[in-house]
Amino acid sequence: MSIVKKDYIRPLDIKNGRIDMGHGAGGRAAMQLIEELFLASFDNDYLRQGDDGAAFAIPQGERMVMAIDGHVVSPLFFPGGDVGCLSVHGTINDVAMSGARPLYLAASFILEEGFPLVDLKRIVDSMAAAAREAGVPIITGDTKVVEQGKGDGVFISTTGVGVVPVGVDISGRNARPGDLLLLSGTIGEHGVAVLSQRESLEFETTIRSDTAALHTLVAAMLQAAPGGVRVLRDPTRGGLATTLNEIARQSGVGMLLQEDAIPVLPQVDAACELLGLDPLYIANEGKLVAACAPEAAEAVLAAMRAHPLGAQAARIGSVVEDAHRFVQMDTRFGGRRVVDWLSGEQLPRIC
Repeated sequence: MSIVKKDYIRPLDIKNGRIDMGHGAGGRAAMQLIEELFLASFDNDYLRQGDDGAAFAIPQGERMVMAIDGHVVSPLFFPGGDVGCLSVHGTINDVAMSGARPLYLAASFILEEGFPLVDLKRIVDSMAAAAREAGVPIITGDTKVVEQGKGDGVFISTTGVGVVPVGVDISGRNARPGDLLLLSGTIGEHGVAVLSQRESLEFETTIRSDTAALHTLVAAMLQAAPGGVRVLRDPTRGGLATTLNEIARQSGVGMLLQEDAIPVLPQVDAACELLGLDPLYIANEGKLVAACAPEAAEAVLAAMRAHPLGAQAARIGSVVEDAHRFVQMDTRFGGRRVVDWLSGEQLPRIC
């Protein structure tokens, strides 16, 4: 009678298990974590090959765009999202702001020893759902584990690649005097949602993060007025004010905003007033600002408003000549003030 030996590996205990140093050592435990958690959620042909990288083709004649972003938000879960979907949306948006069509993502995880597997599974499933919904698969990645006390649960770094269609030229250097500034919707939800969860603040209405992938909105805008969109940017850390200052500096222009035209939800406005914050400097994760040629602005704005992620889009100001590259704003009280760069860190660990 012959005895056939079989290797027995106990399945991951997702409900009660925790990350240990073996999960980052490159051995059996690491492979089990990859196969039973990451691959099970992100499953696609590229990942199934099991290589350290993924090879892919790009359309001939198009330029490639690559973007990388790190995500250290605290807390990891907040109203409207979590670090998982945020890491997918944020990098897709960075690629899309070049006018590119996002194609693929890579993800790197820094895990702290002792982190609950059930929370990691929740984060990974959120990433997988966000990637599927966006149509941008995660095709390669890496995992490292650090000792307990040397991290903060989980940090995620994502890299995205995409291609820019022929004839598209989107850059922060392209704004010109006379261009009109368009904003895709209300500002400040993400930062206030994270802060409210972090500090256990309760408002009459739950404020949810606006985290979303914006590439389909960008595609609709570019199709509505070919060549008419000059600049695209998503106002994340530092908010709308800092983003516009960045563009003004890159392009060597000034900007004039209309305070009454900038949409802010009443509950966000009230929360900011209570906390002594300015919505202009609060992070967003599902909004974009565009500088458009004046003759194209109405068509672009109409396309934005026809898209679910741009229903509340508004014209908020214009690009002007200014050797000092100031961003200024006509206030609702009839005055004018400079909207300067963010000084310091208004809300740390926000994305």
